[in-house]
Amino acid sequence: MEPRGTALVTGASRGIGRAVALELAARGFSVVATMRDLAEAPTLLAEARGALTVERLDVTDPSSIQVPDDLRVLVNNAGFQDAYLPVEALPLGQLRALLETNVVGQVAVLQHAIPVLRERGEGVVCTVTSSSILLASPFYGAYRASKAAMSMLCETLYVELAPFGIRVVEIVPGPVDTRGLAHSSYLPAVEVAPYRSMAEQMMAGRGRIKDVMVSPARAAARIVDTILDDDAPLKSSCDPMGDAMLETWRRSTDQELLDRARERYSG
Repeated sequence: MEPRGTALVTGASRGIGRAVALELAARGFSVVATMRDLAEAPTLLAEARGALTVERLDVTDPSSIQVPDDLRVLVNNAGFQDAYLPVEALPLGQLRALLETNVVGQVAVLQHAIPVLRERGEGVVCTVTSSSILLASPFYGAYRASKAAMSMLCETLYVELAPFGIRVVEIVPGPVDTRGLAHSSYLPAVEVAPYRSMAEQMMAGRGRIKDVMVSPARAAARIVDTILDDDAPLKSSCDPMGDAMLETWRRSTDQELLDRARERYSG
């Protein structure tokens, strides 16, 4: 794909979405960077090199979803992390909120964008999920479920949209230095007595993640490379740890991965 035309990025107020919007503009796209709260718009516009505009878009508010008529690239990035609890202690309201944003909201954006891309007969749908879907981890059940749902939807779109010339790519980031990653450093599961030991073990290992995390800008460069690569596979990562997890996932059976995870946290 040539870097031209219009790209729309959701969740562009910070983190990966913001960095991807800036990178797409720097590469030559006319970028529509969308966010729920426009407070971050002035600093994003000041930082942009290339054509970039900011619009309000809340994926949980269908009336706010608008896509350009000349759209070529959609980066479905808006989402959040929360509810690091054992399943038995998971508040259903938190689960619903995760699914509403990370799944239903992203599908709502797709329903606006796909008809435009289909009429063009070309384009890219890029969805940001998470490398957490590749490895079973305690207390990430709700978040993993929301991202796994989008991963399965990407597989369907990969087949569904191919006849219309639309490429589908899924980005499975490992540790990227974002607010979401920082938020996950404390696991509320440690307050649930039967699970305290397991939660402490997980939290003790979080320090190692800081040694391998990458900046949003570095991740964004990889993501845009994938968008531009007509031969990119469905799943790609954007950082070394994500690459390694994806390679292990490709070389292992589901049962092998599950057995390793269970052994790690048993006892």
